[in-house]
Amino acid sequence: MTSRLDGPAKVTGRAKYGADHNFPGMVHGYVVLSTIAHGEIEGMDVTAAKSAPGVLGVYTPFDPLELRPASSPLFGETWVPLQDTEVTYYGQPIGFVVAETFEQARDAASLIDVSYRPRPARTSLRDGLSTAEDAPQPRGAEPSLEVLDSDVESIEDALAASPVVVEQTYTTATQNHAAMEPHSAVAVWDSDGLTVHSGNQAAYLQAAELASALDVDPSSVHAVNPFVGGAFGGKGRTSAPAFLAAAASRALGRPVKAVLSREQVFTATANRPATVQRIALGADQDGTLVALRHDSWSSTSVDRSFVEPTSHGTSREWYATPNLAISQKMVPLNVPPGTFMRAPGEAPGSFALESAIDELAVALDMDPIQLRMRNNSTAPPGKDLQWSSKHLDECFRIGADRFGWAHRSPRGRTEGDWLVGLGTATAMFPALRFPASVEVALRADGTAEVATGGADPGTGLLTVLSLVGAESLDITPDRVTPRLGDSALPPGGMSGGSTATASAGTATMVAAAKVIDDLLALASSPGAPFEGREVSYAEGRVLADGRTMTFGEVLRALGRTEISAIGSSAPGEELTKHSFSSFGAQFCEVRVHRWTREIRVSRMLGVFDAGRIINPTAARSQLIGGMIWGVSAALHEGLEIEANGRFANGDFAGYLIPVNADIPDVDVHFVEHPDTLHNDVGAKGLGEIGTVGMAAAVANAVHNATGIRVRRIPITIEDLLDS
Repeated sequence: MTSRLDGPAKVTGRAKYGADHNFPGMVHGYVVLSTIAHGEIEGMDVTAAKSAPGVLGVYTPFDPLELRPASSPLFGETWVPLQDTEVTYYGQPIGFVVAETFEQARDAASLIDVSYRPRPARTSLRDGLSTAEDAPQPRGAEPSLEVLDSDVESIEDALAASPVVVEQTYTTATQNHAAMEPHSAVAVWDSDGLTVHSGNQAAYLQAAELASALDVDPSSVHAVNPFVGGAFGGKGRTSAPAFLAAAASRALGRPVKAVLSREQVFTATANRPATVQRIALGADQDGTLVALRHDSWSSTSVDRSFVEPTSHGTSREWYATPNLAISQKMVPLNVPPGTFMRAPGEAPGSFALESAIDELAVALDMDPIQLRMRNNSTAPPGKDLQWSSKHLDECFRIGADRFGWAHRSPRGRTEGDWLVGLGTATAMFPALRFPASVEVALRADGTAEVATGGADPGTGLLTVLSLVGAESLDITPDRVTPRLGDSALPPGGMSGGSTATASAGTATMVAAAKVIDDLLALASSPGAPFEGREVSYAEGRVLADGRTMTFGEVLRALGRTEISAIGSSAPGEELTKHSFSSFGAQFCEVRVHRWTREIRVSRMLGVFDAGRIINPTAARSQLIGGMIWGVSAALHEGLEIEANGRFANGDFAGYLIPVNADIPDVDVHFVEHPDTLHNDVGAKGLGEIGTVGMAAAVANAVHNATGIRVRRIPITIEDLLDS
């Protein structure tokens, strides 16, 4: 078992997150938020705030900080606060107060009197469905996509000709990332420029966005984030506190710390949009899919910056069918921005698709696993590129055996006052890579360093770097020091999309091969210990003619402290040859109280085909976390938006997430088949796939237990009482 290298620092409190940094002369900033959903700020009376104790600066759109629109290589334009007087959602950052203490800044912010010219606000997804717009290029595809058999004229004709048809509408709620570490930043300027300590998913991207917004040379911005307290997509872009703290620190000449309150995190960052999804499945009597139509609607902010790609993230690829039609539309609303959130598209999309598949199994009086395996795809419908590696059938066979699926009754069973049901669902998530660079250094003391600017928001990348680095250098992991979370290091890709191991791991292998080649050339060069000899490398040693020296000894003999090389890797030719994905089978047992309708998850199992598993301990932890998130989506999470755009439950008291008592022991099993067609490490993403399918498995288990089909999440007691 490999222990996480960052574990001791985290559990003992030695790990320093962004807001844990303090500097002499440091002051505190507090973000002011709007209290309307749509309109224009007519004025902000800051007289009382400026005269409050300890206040050093009050900044508004009428007296702004020196900032300008920002952009980054990956995301393009990023919203920057205080640039104008337009308000497009309730809780939008509209001001910033800096004072000697946090309490002084917060109290002064409450004294600001804001006057608005309000405009009508659109806050209801359902009310906006009739005016929905085509989504801009979801998942790189057209908003609407149709693949039809040669003798079929339309998807409606294919459905009409199907012996069995299921057609239903499913809805998912707006969600928040709810990371334990709130968005924050500590900004410090000195003669070299700006240093920002702030949790994010890619230090080099944050540095680029800050440099753009501050109009300074990128080399003068240093972003540091060795520890990130959860991100899940919500810290991919630079946050409002980071922009404001950096600009205020420059204006005041003092370090500035800005931390969002828990309530502010719900609006002043971004969320997972709500969705409405209508699915129609047509099948033969033996369960073979004839047609699949998946139409999706997603809420989005008025700038249309993000749409949840539910149909394009699931039905476009999951099942073999000769006739497929998907569409993705958006409904612009005066709500906070949407953004990537663990398994964007696949998590809410799988709830709809896998619920519909379960409904089809009921209509066919067929085992739900048999139905899924019968329609197992060898390639995405309409594409010639087959999956590089797919063992989903093995996941279901192993899972069914481990979970006791053979004993499942189509109508559940009763144990005292509890109705007990079993549910299952397919899980898929694209196997992706980002361009990444890693530096590997061999040191004279016999140790090595593997360094990249990537981030580890709890995913275990730090340990993966040590393991892959050690394997590539043929030395023990305890001799490898991994470093990440620093924009001064080579850009290691973004920690998102379950890409980090495949991206940074492959780059590590390239860098290790380079540094070994350089070491051998150095060892056999004129005046070197192996001058003129043909040398080789094994187990951290240089070998020639029966003589060996460790790489540390070679470097010391040459008066060198270290030798290093940078390796880079990016997706390439493999994308023209295969389709890539991780796969899984989710299983769930629930107990529903006969009288109170309380739902309890009593057992969970996930069996996953995610290529080579580098660190089984961390991998298991990642998947357990994802599965718990799926339970949370199914039974707990959902932001309630009032008509005026305010979140009714924008805090941890009202926004429900599971606690220990809600989650039983979780069983995780790996079907380990390395996929070297995807990358040289053979690993595929697993951080996000644990979430996919689990909400549907819960809902399917609830139906099995009660006979009641709930087509919206989160499922509430009222959903079962009303029925």
